[in-house]
Amino acid sequence: MSDNLATIGAIYEAFGKGDIPTILGHLADDVRWEEWADNTAQKAGVPWLQARHDKAGALEFFQVMGSLLQVTELRILSLMAGGNQVAVEFVIACDVRGTDRRYRDEEIHLWTLNDAGKVVRMRHYADTAKHIAAAQG
Repeated sequence: MSDNLATIGAIYEAFGKGDIPTILGHLADDVRWEEWADNTAQKAGVPWLQARHDKAGALEFFQVMGSLLQVTELRILSLMAGGNQVAVEFVIACDVRGTDRRYRDEEIHLWTLNDAGKVVRMRHYADTAKHIAAAQG
């Protein structure tokens, strides 16, 4: 379990440095990113919350996020581990590039890791109404 916490901690450290290759190195080849059966933000077309699959899909997420969002605040509140999952509670604020839209939210990422310590799923728990408003204006 402590190895999983260290892996997820390393992912956030790499994100803070803009080091996407390191993040991708912690993902399983068949990672499922934002995979939901029913998600309001996905149905509304929020680009940064769309379901993606495999490392190429995760890379696409970071490319979309980088092109559309400017992170103005990111503060990790806590990391919690249990079994093969790690939950990260955080505060994030983003400006939507080229618009006057922005959002600030308290959110949770739920990371699921396999026995090899690679991320096989990432789910984002957020106030989807804030994301929809930021994406659609």
